[in-house]
Amino acid sequence: MPKYHAIVLGAGSWGTALAQLLAANGHAVTLWMRDADQAADINATRQNARYLPDANLHEGITATADIPNFAQADLCLSVIPAQHTRAQLLRFASYILDGLPIVLCSKGIEISTLEFMNEVLAETVPQAARFVLSGPSFARDVVKGLPTAVTLAGDDLAAANALAPLVQGPTFRPYTTDDMIGAEIGGAVKNVLAIACGMLLGMGLGQSAHAALIARGFAEMNRLGAALGARTETLSGLCGLGDLVLTCSSTQSRNMSCGMRLGEGEALQDILSSRNSVTEGVATAPALVRLAAKHDVDMPICIAVDRVLSGNITPAEAMAELLTRPLKSETD
Repeated sequence: MPKYHAIVLGAGSWGTALAQLLAANGHAVTLWMRDADQAADINATRQNARYLPDANLHEGITATADIPNFAQADLCLSVIPAQHTRAQLLRFASYILDGLPIVLCSKGIEISTLEFMNEVLAETVPQAARFVLSGPSFARDVVKGLPTAVTLAGDDLAAANALAPLVQGPTFRPYTTDDMIGAEIGGAVKNVLAIACGMLLGMGLGQSAHAALIARGFAEMNRLGAALGARTETLSGLCGLGDLVLTCSSTQSRNMSCGMRLGEGEALQDILSSRNSVTEGVATAPALVRLAAKHDVDMPICIAVDRVLSGNITPAEAMAELLTRPLKSETD
């Protein structure tokens, strides 16, 4: 008998990896996606050929494009891209029972409202129990069973502690916090900074500049966190600094690889059209810049990324502008 029934919304690489993690732990998993043909193919071949072709999927995973049976679910993981989360949650809201834990696994800021995903969930499915899962984790590592540690945040620490064993695996370790906004800030900002790091490396500017950009980007993340009420220790942990280092240091990161191609001279539209996965930092950058301006937070690196993505300046011009900013104290 399965230990419990989980629904995973979104069958990209990360959603598929999380479904595999849960199923390998003995749980029944419904993996939802919009494409009925993709669902049929996953059920027939036990592979997600579109997003994670090297993984043989566990027999405990059932793929579907129909509305999942939320009434029988013990847990729901939402891995829907950030800019589509509201629409899909509204579609499912009437089927979700009071108190169902919904764990938000997408990282970003909604462009139209400047809201983080836990705020979107509160508005669309107010009867759900809200959680955020974030941290340094690549889908391929999780599927391979490589050691991974993440942050599981809820607005109630006792509830997060109770939920943690349900998502824990032999090599997947969640650490808990009640700082949901801190977990969300870390996950959103690091994607924009990873684009910056990729541009820098794509232009061949070296590892010294790369390390400096990570450090100064982390300072920007902390400034925004302070303005929005996040805790410093959260942003210094797995979902902040940990995720920032990983995402800014590996071409497995869609955001960093996008930045590298920009730095090498490719056009953004050509990069995005060549991919079947969402590069969250591209949509997050303009929302992040507007959010920072709203709270009077100085985030020059993120502003530079947004200006490159919008076509206002080139990556080389962005780096030149950052290097010629007025000198200041490192603690400012």
